Amino acid sequence: MTIQTKYNYEKVWAPTSEKDILTIIEEEVGNADVQGVLAYIQEAIKTGKEISVGACKFRLQK
Repeated sequence: MTIQTKYNYEKVWAPTSEKDILTIIEEEVGNADVQGVLAYIQEAIKTGKEISVGACKFRLQK
């Protein structure tokens, strides 16, 4: 599964590694359960949804 990310100010989706995604989530939500948020994102994008966490959006690579 390849996850793409895009900040609100960006125009292009970019494939992102899991390590970088964890860093992005930590920056956006602070000390919350980063692994839990990642698990939620992975489950939710399987159905084709785009998930927003702070100023960043996540989706499954098309």
